[in-house]
Amino acid sequence: MKKRVVVAMSGGIDSSVAAALLKEQGYDVIGLTMHHWDACAKESGGSPVQKNTAVTDAKKIADQLDIPFYSVNFETDFRQQVISHFCAEYFSGRTPNPCAVCNKKIKFGLLLEKALQLEADYLATGHYVSVVENQEQLYIRKGADLKKDQSYFLFTLNQQQLAQSLFPLGDMDKEQVRAHADRLGLQISPREESQDLCFVPDGDYVSFIENEKGTGQRNGEIVHVSGKVLGQHQGIYRYTIGQRKGLGIGWAEPLFVVGIDAERHKVIVGEKQHLSKSEMIVEQCCWNLPSSEKVFTTLCRIRYRYTEVPVTVEILNDSCVKVIFETPQNGVTPGQAAVFYDSDRVIGGGWIQ
Repeated sequence: MKKRVVVAMSGGIDSSVAAALLKEQGYDVIGLTMHHWDACAKESGGSPVQKNTAVTDAKKIADQLDIPFYSVNFETDFRQQVISHFCAEYFSGRTPNPCAVCNKKIKFGLLLEKALQLEADYLATGHYVSVVENQEQLYIRKGADLKKDQSYFLFTLNQQQLAQSLFPLGDMDKEQVRAHADRLGLQISPREESQDLCFVPDGDYVSFIENEKGTGQRNGEIVHVSGKVLGQHQGIYRYTIGQRKGLGIGWAEPLFVVGIDAERHKVIVGEKQHLSKSEMIVEQCCWNLPSSEKVFTTLCRIRYRYTEVPVTVEILNDSCVKVIFETPQNGVTPGQAAVFYDSDRVIGGGWIQ
């Protein structure tokens, strides 16, 4: 019997090409789209911020490919597990990474469960990564197109999830994907590629949080590392580590956000040298590295667009590690993911504290 694969389809070029290629390869393909963020879009000026056309666009591609198609409504789950976490993190003085949370809890959580209910062997997505095996252990490997590589967001996937996942675009670059779409004659609706969050399509996350939680919260002082009060701010959620613009204060040298004291509602600023960190604590760690070593060296990425740097990892307990940078780093941001690599393979990750 053919292996059955459910493809998470958004109506965009990546997931559409993934579905088409898997059908060409002989899989029994089913299209599945999750409806998950329309309810989160508040009205601005009396009209919706953006209408989500994913279900309509994905169904059009599924019809063209002559594959079964279903949609599932995860709005409530998405709000509870992703949106609420997103707002709470900013209110706690942290900078969240909702895409990694969504991958863990929604896409490779609820959506994978739905795929298995449809008696699928695999869930496939249009992520630019691949799964590789080494010494009977599965790993996420970076996508061949390093500009599109999304391995950083998938560090939470465990062995069972990896065994049930397919990533058809992992060995391709974007131009090859476009060429496949043209070859297959896929009628994909024009859509700009955005780096913004799916539930904040205009990129204005501050307005989104204020629409969700109201204004006038977490206001307080902007304080220099010396203790001198330099001004007032309108909410700690407006700031992130490393931020320079929008501080609205004067100083002899350029100032950056170097810390956020959520308990006292203070934004701490300092000169560039105060951004540098020689170590960090990473919690809620998960690993795909079978090793009994308590201290080891590896590579670590602390932001999506950053390059991995050499580190020494000291395991403190089952889910917490100390990470010591070979060279001190700027931009160590609580709430962001720290993802560990062995060359191009993800061996684990966690959340910066």
